[in-house]
Formats: sequence, structure tokens, C-alpha cells
Amino acid sequence: MKHLFVIIFSILPFVIFAQKKNKTKTLVSVKTDINISLIAENWEFQNGKVQFETYDSRPVMKISANAGTVVLKNTSFSNGTIEYDFIPVDPMFASLYFHWQDKLENECFYFRTGTYEDSTAMDVVQYAPHISGVNLWDLLGQYQGNAYLKKTTWNHVKVVISGMQMRAYLNDMQRPVLEIPRLEGNTSKGLIGFDGESVISNLVIKMDETENLPAVPGVDLTAHDPRYLRNWQVSKPFETPEKVDFSYDFIPKPDQTWETITAERMGLVNLTRKFGGSEKRRMVWLKLNVDSKSAQNKKINLGFSDEVWVMLNGRFLYTDKNAYGRPMMKAPFGRCSIENASFSIPFKAGKNEILMAVANDFFGWAIVARLEDMKGITIENK
Repeated sequence: MKHLFVIIFSILPFVIFAQKKNKTKTLVSVKTDINISLIAENWEFQNGKVQFETYDSRPVMKISANAGTVVLKNTSFSNGTIEYDFIPVDPMFASLYFHWQDKLENECFYFRTGTYEDSTAMDVVQYAPHISGVNLWDLLGQYQGNAYLKKTTWNHVKVVISGMQMRAYLNDMQRPVLEIPRLEGNTSKGLIGFDGESVISNLVIKMDETENLPAVPGVDLTAHDPRYLRNWQVSKPFETPEKVDFSYDFIPKPDQTWETITAERMGLVNLTRKFGGSEKRRMVWLKLNVDSKSAQNKKINLGFSDEVWVMLNGRFLYTDKNAYGRPMMKAPFGRCSIENASFSIPFKAGKNEILMAVANDFFGWAIVARLEDMKGITIENK
């Protein structure tokens, strides 16, 4: 009997430890799926703009035209999966917002509904954040893709958010239609909302279910390309007088103060993130010091939004505009891209100063600049 008690008490701690361990495993593996009831009490919306009813034998939320953003109450979302069915009605857009803080700060996955049933259109699905109230769609042309959006029947959407990455599916749950290697918003959690005339059904939120999507940013294929001009000095922005496109009075004086601004992914010098937006036209100056071993010409590819004036060593070298929907807009579709423009820079031997004025009055503003090569070139701002 004495030996029996010794054996029992010897194995008891291991039994308790095993039970605790199993409980821990159970707690870790628990997933939270939230089936969202499509009833008025769960949503913030404009009176008379949203109807909650039964359609096609299922509960639905019908969003009317010009309803603004319809926001789900009391459900803070950071990482996980958002799934829903929808029928597009709006002739232009249908949007899913996540990490919604307010109209100024949020992230948006959306459909250009005018491209329905056209899988060759390159911008059926798009992603863009709002930063300081500015939609950055014109700075992030790489974050779009083709898809087949059904016009009059149900589409099934799944969006997976994991840390800095996003993956989106439309109807085919095996093949993503959009993969975002780095979310560009300033927010990492917030509410969920919808915008655009549409019919929504079967909304399910799966908290923290990220389908093994990495949380760290994906690869930036330009990160190790030395040709991108990434480190600039920038002035404070200033409003330009009405009906004055450019004036010599805008050129920086010797006592001009400067700050450093560094390019983000894809070489994008993002002025919106630093200075926000403005209802009035504004301008900043960028400055770059370049040392050339000899007198030589270098081709530069320049993307910009919306207007630029480029000076080399005190003389004007290039000026252009890239305004969406206007005759002077550049390919692709008036968005900031390394494809916008190219010209030759005649560097002299020794020190050179590039000054670039950038003006903006429409959505985001930025530049991206890349030399053809760096032979005989040293960037002093590095």
C-alpha cells in the first residue's frame, strides 16, 4: 500500500501538468467567428439611406445611392478575415472599409463596378488608404488588379488582413485577385464599413484567422536598386495665389530652411504622409545635391503628382503637369508612376544642385525619381 501511494503521488503532478497544458492548447486554438446580424441597431448610417429586409430568401442590408459610409458599431477589427456576399448597384464604386477610425484615417478595398463582367480590365479591384483625409489611389497604381465581377447576381468576397499584409478574393476562393505586400494606412485597427449602392448579405468576421498570411511586410523589389533617388531635403508647403501657376518669387531664398524626407516603398517620396492634404493648391520644394565625376548627361525617369518644375544649378530644366481627367494627364491614367516622364539631366563636373517644385490640388501628392545608372554619380544627401 505504501508503494501504491508513492506511485500515485509521483504521477499526480504530471497528470495536472498535462491537463493544464491541454487547456492552454485549447485556449490558443479557439477562433472567434462573428456572424453579423444585418439589423439597424448594429450600424451607423444616414436616415432613409439603408434598408434592412429579406431579399432572395436571405437577410440583407440595402445601401442606397449617396448613403456615405455605413459603419458597423462596436466591432474593433485588427487582424482576421472579412467575408460577405454582395450585388453591386452603384455604376462606379463599391467599397469595404477596415481599420476605420473616421473619414480621415482608414483603409479601403474597393471595386470599380463600371468594369463588371470584364476580366480584362486592369482596375476592377483596388486598395487605397485615406491619410489625413486624402485618398492615395493616385499614388498607389500598383495596388489594383483584374477580376470578374458579376453585375446582377451574388458575388462572394473574402479579405484577409494580417499585420502589414492583405489578400483579397472574389468568387474564386483559391485564387486571390489582389495581394498587398504592405498596407499603407496610418491605422492598424478600427471599425468596418461599406460604401456605394449595393446589397450586402452573409457578413462574417473571423477575428485573428489570417490563413497563414505573414504579418511582416512583403518584399519591395526596388529596395536594392541604387538608381532611385530616395533622400531629399524638403521645404515647408505654402499656398499659391489664385490663378498663379508659378512665380519666380516661389524659388527658395538662401535662408530657406529644409527637412529630410526619405522615400517609402517603390521609391515613393510621399508628400501626403508628411504634409496631409489641403483644399487649396499648395507647393513644396525638394532639393538634392549630386556630385558628378565628369560632365555627363543622365536620363531620369520621373513620376509626379500633380505638377513639377525642375531646376539644375539655378536654371530651369523641365516642367510638366499630370492631372487626372485632363488633357495633360500622363500614363498610366494620371497617377504617379515612374512611367510618367523622362528627360536628360546635363550634370557638370563636380557639385550639382537639383531643385524641384511640386504642386498639388487633387488627391495625393508625391514624386518618384530614378536615374538610368549611377556611374560617376554620388548623392550627397544619402
